[in-house]
Amino acid sequence: MDAFPAFFPLAGRSVAIAGEGEAAEAKARLFVGSPATLVRIAGADALDPRAYAGAILAFIAGEDEAWAISAAEAARAAHVPVNVVDRPALCDFTTPALIDRGEVVAAIGTGGASPMLATMLRQDLEARIPEGAGRVAALFRSMQDEVRAVLPDAAARRRFLRAALAGPAGAAAATGDMDAARAHMRDALGETPGLAGKVQYIDARGPADLLTLRAVRALAGADVLVADPDAHPDVLALARRDAERREPGATAQLRDLAAEGLTVARLITGSAWRTEQVALESAGVTTETLPIAS
Repeated sequence: MDAFPAFFPLAGRSVAIAGEGEAAEAKARLFVGSPATLVRIAGADALDPRAYAGAILAFIAGEDEAWAISAAEAARAAHVPVNVVDRPALCDFTTPALIDRGEVVAAIGTGGASPMLATMLRQDLEARIPEGAGRVAALFRSMQDEVRAVLPDAAARRRFLRAALAGPAGAAAATGDMDAARAHMRDALGETPGLAGKVQYIDARGPADLLTLRAVRALAGADVLVADPDAHPDVLALARRDAERREPGATAQLRDLAAEGLTVARLITGSAWRTEQVALESAGVTTETLPIAS
């Protein structure tokens, strides 16, 4: 990872845009509909650090390189990170290609090397992120304290929210019926569910682009990762960074993890998993194959 992506909260914040013309307007359009206050700065005013006071980000757009360099120095003097349009060497950060779904925002960056590639990838991802995703995120945010109060354990919360996402609460939120979505969430919380764990078998021979979308989502949602030693590193990289990692061992280990209500991603590369799966199912553990080549 050559650059670390970060998200800046915009509510109650200001963003400075220095310069005039289409490049400056393009940056301003990034914030249409956001809660940020845009501060527009032009000409000699952009060379004064006081013009950037209180901003969390500054965008500099101008054809005059000497002016752009001076404006960037002024913003940095005010301790504001700077993006200088079309001049990556002068930037503290680059502007990614964005997918905006309200509370769900996806960003694709190339470090300024190829904005066209970032745009192409964004178009591919836009088809995969439904319009209602932001409303589902808003539901989870509004219910965050209630869910945390009932389910203080982080793993239990993840399992509950995963079930809610795939259930009637998520479906109602996606269509905009937030009252019904909250009612479904509260009904599910009231049942204080002991969500059953499971073991999901995923072919980890690689490469990662051979995985199905369901397998990728399983990796992203698993609580525990149990991988064969020769699992492909690109497949391992798709798992949650905070998922617990375990070495393969006795079938009893997987049974006990599932009994705790945990979802286990079992990354396999050989054929011994079939005997393991039969033993788990005989012990009453739910398993799933996503999918495995014969």
